[in-house]
Amino acid sequence: MSQSTFILVHAAWLGAWAWHDVAQILVEQGHSVVVPDLPGHGGDNTPAGDIHLKDYVDRIMLEVDRSDGPVVLVGHSFAGIVISQVAEIAGPEKVKGLVYVAAFLLPDGGSFIDAVSGVTDSVAVEHFYLSGDETTAHVAEEKMHEAFAQDVPQEAFIAASQFFVPEPAAPLMEKLSLTGENYRVVPRYYIEATEDKAVPITAQRAMASAGNVRRTFSLNTGHCPNFSQPGKLAEYLQEIHGELNPAR
Repeated sequence: MSQSTFILVHAAWLGAWAWHDVAQILVEQGHSVVVPDLPGHGGDNTPAGDIHLKDYVDRIMLEVDRSDGPVVLVGHSFAGIVISQVAEIAGPEKVKGLVYVAAFLLPDGGSFIDAVSGVTDSVAVEHFYLSGDETTAHVAEEKMHEAFAQDVPQEAFIAASQFFVPEPAAPLMEKLSLTGENYRVVPRYYIEATEDKAVPITAQRAMASAGNVRRTFSLNTGHCPNFSQPGKLAEYLQEIHGELNPAR
């Protein structure tokens, strides 16, 4: 049975824990799955003010370099920026596919803060703010459920929210550098969330179109299908694995 090594990269405010259900399914299907905490998230206690986009990229590059073969990088939401930068550095010899899950698929010079500027119909963007010292980013607590996971029962969301962390602000402001050839030749896929109230579906589709993705998959979910439809999300990842590893 062929298998892939999936590196699942979590979204802003979350941690490796957010991929638990999807990772378990992929492992049961025979794949190798790596789910790191980005700096300042989950079990990593790096101070938010010390963190930059490069630190996120370095963390994922560490796992890419540890792998015995080329990996599939899966980025949720903001992590789309991270996996794009990793692919630019690592190239197709180490990264055989990129999967963007309701994620920021941006061009050279793009940044999170520029991408959300002027976005309408986003509960998350409407209620986004920086801390007084501008080291962390937040969405108003009373709007988090509606913004990110309105299709997840409130009780389950409340239980998960104890693991949320303030998001380091600097990486959200920093720009992608995709000037080389590596990123452009790695196959890209997009998994859209049609009921997303954080990254509106119009924005997702515009990014997927401009990003020249090989194929788009669709989930009728809010911003976090890894919570609300992990089985279907894992099914799509398995399908992408099949496309990247055709039977001989």
